[in-house]
Amino acid sequence: MRNELLTRRAFLAGSLGASVSMLGGCSTSSARNAEPAPPLVDNSIYASVYGPKPDELFPLPAIPYEKIDPRFYRQMVANPTGERPGVLVVDTANHFLYLTYEAGQAMRYGVGLGRQGFEWAGRGVIQYKRQWPRWTPPDEMVARQPELEPYSIANGGMEPGLTNPLGARALYIFQNGVDTLYRIHGSPEWWTIGKSVSSGCVRMINQDVVDLYNRVQNGTPVVVTNLGSPLSAPIPPVEGA
Repeated sequence: MRNELLTRRAFLAGSLGASVSMLGGCSTSSARNAEPAPPLVDNSIYASVYGPKPDELFPLPAIPYEKIDPRFYRQMVANPTGERPGVLVVDTANHFLYLTYEAGQAMRYGVGLGRQGFEWAGRGVIQYKRQWPRWTPPDEMVARQPELEPYSIANGGMEPGLTNPLGARALYIFQNGVDTLYRIHGSPEWWTIGKSVSSGCVRMINQDVVDLYNRVQNGTPVVVTNLGSPLSAPIPPVEGA
């Protein structure tokens, strides 16, 4: 059926069992881009993958996916991260987010990342996640951008909706029990996918973050790293990861 989700067909292509258990910190990099993996399905499937979602609290419009580099489309690929199944890996060199599965597979999403000066890397966990979250910019951001004062923590933040910077879903990254202030979240600005323009968080196409939200649980380990070149030493795990 044309409107079958890519994820279902990708599972079949990747020979993944239904029993797979699933359980914004970002940085920029000048490392070379990885070679794009070929999609596992005909590109026509993306008309439904990135089509409208009228059943959402705030109905999501279709994304003009043809204007996005195809390597940033949601797709199942060979797992390049070296992480065990059930881990989220943000590859800051190549603007990818991976959710690792069994059998050496990973669901890969294109992401937008933070520009230089808003960098974070390391290991943490998804402490909790929210549907259609409120956006409360940190006080430091408000100090840099006084026009955000109406949405400050003191003023209760911005109401959820299609123009909210956190989009349709948000996953909150903690490290050693402390909020890093970095999120994996949706964004109405689909044209920023594959670029480094945000104030530090990992932004996704809203249709993709809805898909990711449904795949992960609270406590999911997160690694934010650069896969464009070998690490000088492994990032040690943190408590709860």
